[in-house]
Amino acid sequence: MTDLLFAYGTLLPGDVRWHFLQPFVVDEGVADRARGTLYDTGCDYPAARFASDTPDGTDTNGTDTNATDTAGTIVGRVFRLVVDRRDEALARLDEVEGAVAGDYRRVLVDTLAGHRAWAYAYGGGLDLAPIADGSWVVHRTRLGRLPLV
Repeated sequence: MTDLLFAYGTLLPGDVRWHFLQPFVVDEGVADRARGTLYDTGCDYPAARFASDTPDGTDTNGTDTNATDTAGTIVGRVFRLVVDRRDEALARLDEVEGAVAGDYRRVLVDTLAGHRAWAYAYGGGLDLAPIADGSWVVHRTRLGRLPLV
């Protein structure tokens, strides 16, 4: 099981859910991207659909779909979780991410830098608007909703 987490939205430093992730990470993480599409939910948090959108990073035939070139990219950071708190961290984040509309679930993704990491994928139920550049931070700034830092 990986001890990496790819965050792209409100779990990033300075945003409203960073305080849930911060106690479980070893450092400030590294900038990275994942294949997929990022959306504005209209609820002040984003939604991601990854090129590979299954819990184990494969399609229904077992083929790795993270390398699909038809998707855009989602901008985020990869964080290493404190190993002896990994299970606690993932359980807490599952609870936090599952508490909002959108049926978010934890999936494995391969980032463009080659990291295999957990991420939270959108499941459905909301009206979504694509974020063309794939960056929640840039999008919030463009809308005048600056990060909380």
